[in-house]
Amino acid sequence: MLNEASIPLAIGYRNSVHIHLYLITYALFERVFTSLIDDTYRLADSVALFQQCVLIERCLIPPKVTIMQKGIRSLSGHLLRGAGVHSRIPHLRRATSVASKSPVLLNMPETHVTTITNGFRIASENSRIPTATVGIWIDAGSRYEDDHNNGVAHFLEHMAFKGTLTRSQTQLELEVENMGAHLNAYTSREQTVYYAKCFSEDLEHSVEILADILRKSQLRNIEIERERGVILREMQEVEQNLQEVVFDHLHAGAFRGTSLARTILGPVENINSIQRKDLVEYIEEHYRGPRMVLAGAGGVEHDHLVELGNKYFGDLKTVDKDLAIEPGRFVPSYQDIRDEGMSMVFGALAVEGASWTHPDNIPLMVANTLIGQWDRTHGAGINAPSRLAQTLGLNARVQSFQAFNTCYKDTGLVGVYFVCEESGVMPVVDAITQQWIDLCDNITDEEVERGKRTLLTNILLMLDGSTPICEDIGRQLLCYGRRIQAHELEARISAIDTQTIREVSSHVFRNRPFAYTVVGRTHEWPSSEYIAARLG
Repeated sequence: MLNEASIPLAIGYRNSVHIHLYLITYALFERVFTSLIDDTYRLADSVALFQQCVLIERCLIPPKVTIMQKGIRSLSGHLLRGAGVHSRIPHLRRATSVASKSPVLLNMPETHVTTITNGFRIASENSRIPTATVGIWIDAGSRYEDDHNNGVAHFLEHMAFKGTLTRSQTQLELEVENMGAHLNAYTSREQTVYYAKCFSEDLEHSVEILADILRKSQLRNIEIERERGVILREMQEVEQNLQEVVFDHLHAGAFRGTSLARTILGPVENINSIQRKDLVEYIEEHYRGPRMVLAGAGGVEHDHLVELGNKYFGDLKTVDKDLAIEPGRFVPSYQDIRDEGMSMVFGALAVEGASWTHPDNIPLMVANTLIGQWDRTHGAGINAPSRLAQTLGLNARVQSFQAFNTCYKDTGLVGVYFVCEESGVMPVVDAITQQWIDLCDNITDEEVERGKRTLLTNILLMLDGSTPICEDIGRQLLCYGRRIQAHELEARISAIDTQTIREVSSHVFRNRPFAYTVVGRTHEWPSSEYIAARLG
């Protein structure tokens, strides 16, 4: 076990710091993976591993470097998209709170939240490191659009770094470069995000730049026309990504007739017709105090961030009309998109999941972890702990699969994305449906404990660094209205037992409506009646 005194000695001189860090981290992960396989890993080890990673990170003081990214945008993958109050009545049997057993998690930095007079929220977590991530999370995405302006939120993301009333695009890029910062933005179905990674001493400068691009973008017609072409090319790239294609069609079918069916980029006709007035109207309607969160993580003093929030966003308008979204409604959908020119079948089979705030969400996260993911090129083979991986790993016609649990404010999607040869379609369908039924009837205590341990480890390791922590804060403030601390999350996961997994799985998977999208040589894809019988 490492300690704070031994880590600097193990790391050595600065010019070899990364090599030593990789070796230490590899050893930790090797221990975790081995113990997960032989079932000797304890839940407390998840916390210990996370503590070691944090300790290593805090012993490293990175040299100041200059980072610049032009045309800075990112399109979040569909498996990570969403934000999500579910239609089903909460089950009180799972509302019990269990105290955290880990002093490590109890001692993690607290998230402070302040709401100023116009409803604008400021949230931060101070880990006292020399760098920080700060950003604006906005309750606005493709779900808040209509058929006429679908794509406008994503279009605005593209326009964010094209110059403001006080800075040209060149000046903006030079300022970011000169302070060694990094700007980025992305759009999802329910959120739009703009954030900066910087040194703690440049926090105010970064917040001021974010405020400038959000509130004073020029939105010049010449730039709009230029970005129109960029977005159309981006759409062509997305259409070459079969995973993106599958999930867009899956949403369009499973949420047919609702706002969740719309894509993030929007249809071609909208991209070609969006004008400056559409962008301005969307900003006026959605960029309001109560719909926005200023989140910060890393070396961030909360009182200072509150001052900056008041200074740069204190005069934002409050919401003056109801912007309630159309409820999400899951419907059966069977989409078979045949393409004889493809050598593989890409597809997803899904049922309705839970929203972010529904009590079924965490049990479904555990179930999703138990299904897991597998890829033939990664070499885990039949030694993977997942039953589905052990089954499909023996079939040479199956390339990969990945379980997903996508949450929104009032609904969700739970399912499995897969890639296989044409002759591997039936084995994939049989294995997935059997896995779902096993979760209802045959899951064991040992498997549930392993799933809980793995889920907690994955969540904590994903929160290693100021950027993922900042993203977690911003998203949770919009989804839950508060930040769920690590010790509370650990308690919720620990409270789940085998009976809970079986009951939730039976409610979600057994005899429930389902949706699928398959693309490629789909001649052997079974009928919807066959799949329904498998889930009966």
